[in-house]
Amino acid sequence: MNPADEILDIVDEHDRVVGQYPRGEAYARGLRHRCVFVQARDAAGRLFVHRRTATKLVFPSLYDVFVGGVVGAGESYDEAALREAEEELGVTGLPRPAYLFKFLYDDGAGNSWWSAVYEVRCELPVHPQPEEVQWHAFLPEEEVERRLGEWEWVPDGLAAYERLRAFRAGR
Repeated sequence: MNPADEILDIVDEHDRVVGQYPRGEAYARGLRHRCVFVQARDAAGRLFVHRRTATKLVFPSLYDVFVGGVVGAGESYDEAALREAEEELGVTGLPRPAYLFKFLYDDGAGNSWWSAVYEVRCELPVHPQPEEVQWHAFLPEEEVERRLGEWEWVPDGLAAYERLRAFRAGR
C-alpha cells in the first residue's frame, strides 16, 4: 500500500478521535493525528540513529534519533510503537517498548501530532527497511550530542529528544 493511503485517526487538542483521513490528505490539510517515537539502544547502550530516505512524505533525507511513525486508525500507541520499531529496525521478537510520556508536537506551520515517546533495548541484529532508512548506526550518546549541531535532524524528533532529556533529568 502507498503510505499516503494509510488511514489515520484525526484527533483534537485533547487527543480524542474526531475523524479519519488518508495520511497524504491529513498531511496536506495539516490535520492533527498520532505518532510514536521509540528510542532504541543496543546491548552496549548506544542509540540507534538513522537518516531517512529522500522518498519519505515528511522530513525526507533528515537524520533521526528515534524510530517510529504514525499510529494507524484504531491502533493503540503501544501497538504502533512495537510495530514501527520492528518495521524500521527490521527485526521480529523485539521486547515491547516502554512508554515514557506523551506531548503535543506543533510547529505552528501546519504540522501537529500527539507524540508518544518510548524506549526499547534491541539486542538483535538490525536490518532497517531500505525504503525508510538510507543510513544507520548505533552511536554513543556523546556522539549524538556532538552531531546535533552538525547534521540536519527531523524537527519533531529534536523536540522529542529535548523533552526526553528533560524527562530523564526530572524536569
